[in-house]
Amino acid sequence: MDERLDSRNSRIETLGQMGLQQFAPYLMNRIMGRYNATLRQDLRRQGLTVPQVRALAVLAVGDGMSINELSVYTVIEQSTMSRTLDALETQGLVRREACQDDSRTRNIFLTDKGREEFNRAWPAMHEAFAEMFRGIDEAEYSAFVATLQKILGNIRKHDF
Repeated sequence: MDERLDSRNSRIETLGQMGLQQFAPYLMNRIMGRYNATLRQDLRRQGLTVPQVRALAVLAVGDGMSINELSVYTVIEQSTMSRTLDALETQGLVRREACQDDSRTRNIFLTDKGREEFNRAWPAMHEAFAEMFRGIDEAEYSAFVATLQKILGNIRKHDF
């Protein structure tokens, strides 16, 4: 086993021993905080919030999810997701439909207007993404994504 992996798995008594700059959860939170702050400024001009655009983005890729699935994919608590969807529905960006298999479950779909709004938001999202990975080559990016997928597999609680 790689010596660095051994040291991470051994008991570290304090965060100070490791340091914030070596603590991956801190770095991931800081990166996503900066990404979201960058987006927040652009999205405000569109009259959208980061959670709203997260929901639109996930639905743009996989339309027709339940609120629970959408909450998992967007990393937004279900109660917050419900309020977010209320606002999106009021704006005519999503619609809820009863699930054919279970009438208690409602699936969420993008409307044409919702897809247009997401398409307007996408350039800012892509620009922030491109800036985040400036100077990182394809091999580094592929390795990074593969590592993130392994980490997610280690901690995930859902099959999706």
